[in-house]
Amino acid sequence: MKLLRTKGRGAQQAAETLAALERRGAASLDAVLPAAKRIVADVHKKGDHALLRYATQFDGLAGADALRVTSEEMAAAWATIDPALRDALTTAAKQIRKFAQRQLPASWNASPIAGLTTGQSVRPLCSVGCYVPSGRHPLPSTLLMTAIPAQVAGVARIVVVSPKPAPETLAAAHLLGITEFYRLGGAHAVSALAYGTATVPRVDKIVGPGNLYVTAAKRLVAFDCAIDMLAGPTEIVVTSETGHAADIASDLVAQAEHDPEALAIFITTRAELAKEVVAESKLRSRNNPVARQALDRNGLVVIASTIEEAHQITNRLAPEHLTVDAPSDVNWVQNAGSVFVGRWSAQPMGDYISGPNHTLPTGGTARVRGGLSVNDFVKLVTVQQYTAQGLRALGSKAVLLAEAEGLTGHAEAIRTRSTKRSQRG
Repeated sequence: MKLLRTKGRGAQQAAETLAALERRGAASLDAVLPAAKRIVADVHKKGDHALLRYATQFDGLAGADALRVTSEEMAAAWATIDPALRDALTTAAKQIRKFAQRQLPASWNASPIAGLTTGQSVRPLCSVGCYVPSGRHPLPSTLLMTAIPAQVAGVARIVVVSPKPAPETLAAAHLLGITEFYRLGGAHAVSALAYGTATVPRVDKIVGPGNLYVTAAKRLVAFDCAIDMLAGPTEIVVTSETGHAADIASDLVAQAEHDPEALAIFITTRAELAKEVVAESKLRSRNNPVARQALDRNGLVVIASTIEEAHQITNRLAPEHLTVDAPSDVNWVQNAGSVFVGRWSAQPMGDYISGPNHTLPTGGTARVRGGLSVNDFVKLVTVQQYTAQGLRALGSKAVLLAEAEGLTGHAEAIRTRSTKRSQRG
């Protein structure tokens, strides 16, 4: 891990490094965009013919019959996994569901003046596609995190795609009652979900993380099919003055083992604690090659000159995961995907079982949005209803605004209803 100081001889290097991190973006997609664009266009144009060809090439699909996972296969996976794992999945699902239920926005009506009723109606999306990665590790937790909020929102059609899904992922699908599951991954899966084929009908929105090809494909289809966010490599920031080096290092290693490109940063004013975290991180990653590679490449320890500067740097970075020392620290946090408070709040607990979603904004996008939630699966339909009394109260002012904009038809549509004859009718 690289150690930087914001004051003294290394101040300039620290400033340049932090400025570059602020501009890191969602992902480095330039290298894969041409290939992703070719695949997306091919599936869009040729449908199943191209989809099955790519599924055979990239996903190891044996044939068209193997594309869709049957309910029997999901049930069999559930029956064969360890009972303790079944219990863990069930507990995690309950936690995630309870949190999503608390997040669900409400429909409401109000009467701001006599004769006018305004409000909002909460309506679920009709269909969503949940992308569940299946690369280095099976990720049944991602299936829970993407599908459960959709279920809570009331989405009628939930489609899961995952290349070479592991038994644990199939078991999680059975637990949730998923009925539409395809052995698909990569840019071709995203294109099929966005545009539809004879076998895979299109969806209204695609959610879930994936590799660079998946992220590039989501960017390419975003004008034709809604997406949640462009997720890049995992990120962790720990900002601490009183933390234990072993706890901090263990969280840094845990998130770093996701991806060699993962970003792991510790921010403090305490030079001695900074050095201890560097040593502990090296020790704890010695038998974890992915984490070690990520820490060597992207691991960073920043020694700030003041606590206020440490807070400012943290918000500038807008990290995906953030750990702080105490509940009072949440008050200064402006930009973060999910915040973990205190030494007992190990970040992997949030990856699996706490309840808040683990699909979180990366690349600095925590400046403008939070993590995936039930709100990503609903739309708010606003409603307004006037009586003649309400129109009389506000109509003349609306006419003035319409005329100021030169929209005479708007003004006339209001005047027509404002006449006594019209109101008698």
